[in-house]
Amino acid sequence: MGAPFMLIVMLRHALLLPALLGGCVAAAASDLPGQRGPTTALLQGGELQLSTRQTAELFPDGNRIWKVELHRGARLLASWPAASGVAERQSADRRWSPGNAAPLPAGRYSLGPPEPWGNDLWFDLTPRFETTRSALGIHRCYPGTGCICIPKRADIDALASWVRASEIRTLKVLN
Repeated sequence: MGAPFMLIVMLRHALLLPALLGGCVAAAASDLPGQRGPTTALLQGGELQLSTRQTAELFPDGNRIWKVELHRGARLLASWPAASGVAERQSADRRWSPGNAAPLPAGRYSLGPPEPWGNDLWFDLTPRFETTRSALGIHRCYPGTGCICIPKRADIDALASWVRASEIRTLKVLN
């Protein structure tokens, strides 16, 4: 086997490795036990916490990726990608400027049950702190302009199943 053959084999591996690793990373979220919704076993065992946080990751169009996460204690049960605010407004005043397309302010929110919203779902979010922001919620959209926007229908349906089955009534925006 000559040098050209070895070069081809090495290039093939170099090109395939990122695709394989990308598949493994993508599979990790889908491997979470509650990713597609609750099971009888997952509903047992104590209080659930729903939170959302900004990540350092970006969607292909430059919008910040947020994660909506469901925990029981330290155990992560489900994680759904989301958006909040538009790319150019991530550092805008998040507490006092309604309608400025900034992400949700950090803090605790009362979470309403999922309700029909056209052909989609809406979860009402009421801040438990002083702010002039209003009409906040979780719904399916992309990008977001101030709410928590979950782009995929399957993800918002799974979240709705969890909220209905476990009666989660709070959301904490971490950062």
